[in-house]
Parts: sequence; C-alpha cells; structure tokens
Amino acid sequence: MKSLTRSPHRSGGTEEHWIPLSDLMTGLMMIFMLVAVLFMVQVQAAERKMSDVAEKYLEMKNNLYEDLLREFKDDLPRWHAQLDRDLTIRFEEPDVLFDVGKAVLKPQFAAILSDFFPRYIRIIDSDKYRNSIEEIRIEGHTSTIWSGLQSSDEAYFRNMDLSQSRTRSALEYVLLLPKVAADKPWLIAHLTANGLSSSHIIRNPDGTENPGASQRVEFRVRTNADARIGEILAAGQ
Repeated sequence: MKSLTRSPHRSGGTEEHWIPLSDLMTGLMMIFMLVAVLFMVQVQAAERKMSDVAEKYLEMKNNLYEDLLREFKDDLPRWHAQLDRDLTIRFEEPDVLFDVGKAVLKPQFAAILSDFFPRYIRIIDSDKYRNSIEEIRIEGHTSTIWSGLQSSDEAYFRNMDLSQSRTRSALEYVLLLPKVAADKPWLIAHLTANGLSSSHIIRNPDGTENPGASQRVEFRVRTNADARIGEILAAGQ
C-alpha cells in the first residue's frame, strides 16, 4: 500500500504536491487554538464590562438610597412609610390611603403625595440618576380578603381590579401636580401604575397573613442595569 504522504513528483507532465498529514493536523490545531483564544478574550471582555456595570449599579443604588433617606428620614414616620434598601418607598397605613373597597385617594394621602412626590422626582430625575432609571413603578397591594365572597379566586380578581384602580388614581394625581409639570415628558416615559392584588401579601412572624400591612402603596425604582448587561451579552453573540 502506498503512503499518503510522499514527496513531490511528476506524473503525466503535472507536478503534484502532497502535504504531510502531520503538518495538516498541526495547522488545524493552530487554527482551533486561535479561535479558542479569541473566544476567551471576548468572554473576558464581556465579563469585565458586566462587572463594571454591576459595580456602577451598586454604587448608584447606594447613593440613591442615601439621598432618599437624607431627604425623607424625618417625614417617613409621620407618613407611616418605610424606605427599603432596594429603593422601595412603602406607604403602609391603609386607613390613611383609601376607604375600604374604594379607589379614591383619601385627603390625607393626597396631601402626603403632594409633599412627597415633587421632592422624590427632584432626586430621581436629577442629572445624577436620570440616565440610570428604567422605570418608576407605583404598585398597589391588597390583602386576600374581600367581604361577602366565598371563593378565593373571586376575591383575588376583585382585589386585582381594586389595586389597579388605586394605582391609576395615584398615578393620575401625582402626574398632574403643578410642581412636576416640567418633568412630565420624562415621567410619562418612566412612570407606571401596577395593581398586584394579593400576590405579595405581608405575613406575620408565625406565617399568617397580616391584612393591614398587606394593604399598601409602594413607589419602586427599577434601574437599566439589566438592560445594559443584556446588550453586552447580545453584542458578544
């Protein structure tokens, strides 16, 4: 049997060149190694970018928390509100917010929003944070209770309608405040109303539902960090 690797020779006046099999395999291995190295470089670059985004997000989040706390620390107790590290401001006194089963803001809650919201937006829509904000969510939450109903499903749907109506009322009220008129185009693009019914109830330490604490309105900030990381991952594909 003739070898597959042989020296060049002439046959019929035509010169044939045979590449030794070992040289061919070496060349292919070098190509594969080059592709692998380039892939690793791209992955490392993407990881560095994502790490940078995460670090900037955490820094921005901590700074925003501190600015909000500095602005509202004296007001939160009298508003029956809390500021969480995840940038959620929670109004949690149901007797202040709405009448039972109603979606019209009570005068006391309207007065709170008139004071709170313009100051809140002055911070959120400042040059320091504006470009990092994806969404400001007004979230309405209820308990699982709806008097007179036997079905938990029906209570859930009734509470969904109620929570959605309440958040729309809150959104309409704050969006029409004269003090935020200059921010309205930005707010229309970023402010949303989200009724969540009883999907996120508050529980007592023993695991039972706390109906009063579950009935609340929250202002929650979502940043664009996830979107930016998604763009980095898409660019690397």
